[in-house]
Amino acid sequence: MNQISYFATHDLMSFKQTLTWALSGIIVAMLPGCQSNINREGKMLLLSSHTQITHSAKHHALDNNDNFSPDGSYLCYDTRGTVYNNNLANCKSIEKVAVATGVETVLWEPPSVTGEQAAPGVAAVSWHPIDQKVVFIHGPFLEEVDERGHYTIRNRTGVTVDAGGKGQLTRLDMRDINTSGKTIFGAHRGGTHRHEYTRNGQRIGFTYDDYLLQNYDRTIGFMVASKDAPEGYSHLFAILVKPAPKGESAPGELEKAWDDSWVDKEGKKRAFIGKVRAENGVDYEQALFTAEIPDNVDITTAVSGDAITYPEPPEGIVIRRITHSDWAGGIVRGSNDGKRIAYFGMDTAGIRQVFVVPENGSDWAPDPELQPRQVTDFDTDASCVRWHPGNNWVFAVADGDIVATYVGEENAFGTSIWLTNDALERTALVVSPDGNMLAYNIKTPHPTEDTAYTQIYVLPVNMDQLNKICHDE
Repeated sequence: MNQISYFATHDLMSFKQTLTWALSGIIVAMLPGCQSNINREGKMLLLSSHTQITHSAKHHALDNNDNFSPDGSYLCYDTRGTVYNNNLANCKSIEKVAVATGVETVLWEPPSVTGEQAAPGVAAVSWHPIDQKVVFIHGPFLEEVDERGHYTIRNRTGVTVDAGGKGQLTRLDMRDINTSGKTIFGAHRGGTHRHEYTRNGQRIGFTYDDYLLQNYDRTIGFMVASKDAPEGYSHLFAILVKPAPKGESAPGELEKAWDDSWVDKEGKKRAFIGKVRAENGVDYEQALFTAEIPDNVDITTAVSGDAITYPEPPEGIVIRRITHSDWAGGIVRGSNDGKRIAYFGMDTAGIRQVFVVPENGSDWAPDPELQPRQVTDFDTDASCVRWHPGNNWVFAVADGDIVATYVGEENAFGTSIWLTNDALERTALVVSPDGNMLAYNIKTPHPTEDTAYTQIYVLPVNMDQLNKICHDE
């Protein structure tokens, strides 16, 4: 991996000019005499100044979702942790902020009840890739609490709200926990979470926790808009992976699926992390999988189940295991062209690094081109991996800083360039649709209150300069 110091030298540049340009974010790196720690750390730098765009006295959680609006002008977020505790049950509002002005707008703030038992709970918001609407978790409305109970991970559904601030809400998936007969066609019996649109906006992926049969762990699913959806709802629900009951799996069987994301634009493949029983029948392994959805899938062939029967996926879904020998983790991410999957694996020192693998690849593939490759070589664990839309770069967080790593042509593959170098504990990294801006959260002290709030920052990305540095080296 190439992680070496890069110095932009200018014959007529004074030290004062160098410092000024560096602080304004337009210079590649410092002269050798300015920051000698760059040499010792061995980092290649392209430093830019970030901008704090939220300032109000509340939390602004991006939650590592698809938070940018289609044109990159806004970011959506939730306010978890502002009231009472960090439980999503006490998250009160879904909001957006204008990147250019910092103006915050409440998109949805329903009546609520606060406490250890709270409702409704609204959180984990993502923007539709084309339309002006956002999708997010919604627990029981207050008028439903007597019947449904309070918010839990097994008591929530997805909704969309108009992103213009008009408060127009659509309920996506129906929840039906009756025990007297079959679950209503197209409904589920628990809670959906981390709703993610395909890049063409036609399908929504999610994680799912069943209420009626809680001896089953978390799994993943998808939903599609349909005129046959239950009355009052817009989408049909289906799981993609039917796990074995907890503790009852045979060797090679999945007991849990999570940390999932779409691989391709159309939603024909969803990658995820699976907990799978090892061949010895005792231990468990954590591996990368894909759920492959055929072009002609008929979601109406999914089985909704009943009080004693767990739901079944639609006919034709194929589950394929990609990694076998080493630990894999996520959230996994598909490249914009749908050809590769980024995920986390361990290096030989036990440090979590970014890996990529072709979407049709495997660590058992005889062709080396189809096998996973380690991308980063950080000294500390990587987190929050995201793709640049051009498919040749991935971004990740390492020791609180943002790092861009090249995953294109062979001679520069694995070149890592630090975009920040201050270890400010950044989280929830997201990339704008055009790839020219990053956004993330930093816990920031409030100027007038004795507390720190999760605020949103944006960082410009100079892709031309990144490519020049990468290929010059």
